[in-house]
Amino acid sequence: MELETAGERKEAREMTNEETDQELYKQYLEGENKAFEELVIRHKNNMIYFISRYTKNIQIAEDISQDVFVYLLMNKNQYDFQYSFKTYLYRIAKCRAINYLKREKRVIPMDDMANIYVEDKALEETIFKEEKAQNLRKVINQLKPDYQAVIYLTSFEGLKYKEVAKVMNKNINQIKVLINRAKKKIRILLEKEGFSYEG
Repeated sequence: MELETAGERKEAREMTNEETDQELYKQYLEGENKAFEELVIRHKNNMIYFISRYTKNIQIAEDISQDVFVYLLMNKNQYDFQYSFKTYLYRIAKCRAINYLKREKRVIPMDDMANIYVEDKALEETIFKEEKAQNLRKVINQLKPDYQAVIYLTSFEGLKYKEVAKVMNKNINQIKVLINRAKKKIRILLEKEGFSYEG
């Protein structure tokens, strides 16, 4: 699966006039294939990145991403509109990635988050220089896989706690605890590196 060009993204935006994912999915269910193409263009790059955190291989992540979209095509009526489309998509992606790891008998934690740019305002205000940003990525890389996942999904993907809970098969209270613990751990690790953190 090739990453889309800027022209494809622009054309897709013009076609949809910024319609929501759910609106596009409804159009797809009504027979509008261009709507499904727009969903693929909107989500495939971030989904490939998310899956690659599990597989550690971009080509395999691309294949799994393609498999996710094929699953959507084959099971188009299974989406429950009470959840966001993005939550549904990432849940399928996570399950497919884990299934791949089981088939390959690999146990690879999500411990390589060096390229994540955390968008949490408390973290951004703390990290003013590139050196500090590198230390933050280094710290995130040291977190447990579940901590990395909640930081990625909430800060980078912008998912709400309810959506993250659905993706990770946990309840909202468990997600709140994971986020709280992840931020505490980030604070401790940053302070060890000589940086302050107010989260």
